[in-house]
Amino acid sequence: MEKDCKNITLTENAAKQILLLAEEDSEEGQCLRFGVEKGGCSGHEYAMGFDFPQPDDKKMESCGVKIIVDPHSLEYLQGIEVDFDDGINGKGFSFNNPNAKRTCGCGKSFK
Repeated sequence: MEKDCKNITLTENAAKQILLLAEEDSEEGQCLRFGVEKGGCSGHEYAMGFDFPQPDDKKMESCGVKIIVDPHSLEYLQGIEVDFDDGINGKGFSFNNPNAKRTCGCGKSFK
């Protein structure tokens, strides 16, 4: 039985930025891959990049962006919202992760 999955959600600002990056950095057929890697000051780091889907990836879509997540990362990323801010004090992509017990000041690392 397939595990119930809360999708990754992109804000409009994040989706616009990702679609701009996709025009420059991705190949036909690639999707935005979200993942989790060990590292950072809180134990885990977010990873994003363009990649081709693998057979065991969970596939979803938000604001017109096709997203893929490997099964291991999915448990850490369910329900996450990704935003992008490029204003005067903008910090780029930010992650609102309901699964994080602790986050780092940089916003890119969590436990």
